[in-house]
Amino acid sequence: MTAQVQTPAEREHARKHAQRGAFFGFFVDMFDIYLPIIVLAPAIQYFISPDLSDSATAIVTGMIFASTLVGRPLGALIFGRYADTRGRKNATVVAVSGFGILTLVVGLLPGYETWGVASVIAFVALRFVIGIFVGGEYTAASPLAMEYSPREKRGINGGLIMTGFPLAYVTVALITFAMLQIAPADGVDSPYVQWGWRIPFFIGGLLALSFVVYYLRSVRESELFEASGGGNPVKELFSGENRKNFIQVFTLMTGFWLSLNCVTAILPGLLGSQLDMSGTQITTTLIIAYLCVTGTYIVAATTSQRTGRRPFLMAWGAVAGVAGTVVYAMLLATKPSSMVVVVVLVTVLAVLVISNWGLATVYINERFHTAVRATGFGLGYSLAVVIPSFYAFFQDWLSALMPFQWTVLPLLVIGGALITVGAAMGPETKDVDFEEVDRAEATVS
Repeated sequence: MTAQVQTPAEREHARKHAQRGAFFGFFVDMFDIYLPIIVLAPAIQYFISPDLSDSATAIVTGMIFASTLVGRPLGALIFGRYADTRGRKNATVVAVSGFGILTLVVGLLPGYETWGVASVIAFVALRFVIGIFVGGEYTAASPLAMEYSPREKRGINGGLIMTGFPLAYVTVALITFAMLQIAPADGVDSPYVQWGWRIPFFIGGLLALSFVVYYLRSVRESELFEASGGGNPVKELFSGENRKNFIQVFTLMTGFWLSLNCVTAILPGLLGSQLDMSGTQITTTLIIAYLCVTGTYIVAATTSQRTGRRPFLMAWGAVAGVAGTVVYAMLLATKPSSMVVVVVLVTVLAVLVISNWGLATVYINERFHTAVRATGFGLGYSLAVVIPSFYAFFQDWLSALMPFQWTVLPLLVIGGALITVGAAMGPETKDVDFEEVDRAEATVS
């Protein structure tokens, strides 16, 4: 494959658009992920039988969320291989087009009164397919952006891409809040339940398709990919040195996901059950916390550019596992009645536990050479979510040893330990030269 040589000005122009594309792609990706969690919560009765018990309703809601998570590793496998053989840009366009169109389709779905149980089955099936496409977006767009980033700027560029996660949560929450003021949710026949929830889904779908137009017009293919020789990335990833790299990344990212779930998945329920906070109070608290985390992502990624990724991650695993657990325990033990105190503690907790995510994109991309980078990044990022997704079962087992509300603490300690161990298993990467690594790989093979 022959690469077209770019002038320095052309390369800088391409870098800026690749970076913007990766950020906006990850933003619309995360926007889509949070749609069923936040937007559908006040309208879930639209899709399920009114005779369903609370526990059965919780299972259905969990299936809707889990279906997307299950689809993501499959999408990473499919689109990782596609991106490593056919191009990062092509894979990104196909992936985002897929989940953009299907998100619009979800917004048109009839409810239980029209389709019966088939409505929720269709919803779960569509979310599974959407998960496949979502898994393809970051698998392709993020490596392209990192391959255009100079070594000294990879840290901050990776951190900026990852801010799409908290910013998407905040945006979806604010849109949902606004819609609930326009179309209140009060029973199955209320405006929000009948049509209000659809508007955020339409916004999400249109955002994705707008991104596709931008990406097609403004982003060019990675020079490193164009210069690579192709091959069988899946086979290469699970053999030789690549396999060791993947196991190390998988260990690290399992810690990332487990500790993240302690905040994003478990904490909101505890705020409601242990502190008696309303849904609005919980959402407001998390919006403030995630806005603060947006800044600490960039700080963490920039700091790692000076200290090195490996020592930073090893230290941060200890910070999350020890300091994060102390703050979490303080929140649960004191059960503060002051909203201000709760917001401060939750914000500190979020910063201590999940700021390390600012390094996720840059670090994983630095662990693989160009021929397997998209596949390694996508699968390393996505497959690691599987074990942590069973956090509810782990909590159930731990509840035999301690009160249920405290079961989150051992999980956070384990998550922090896995981050430290996973980082210690790998080398330092901040000064890795992608072109040199590719030349060395070509010599070996």
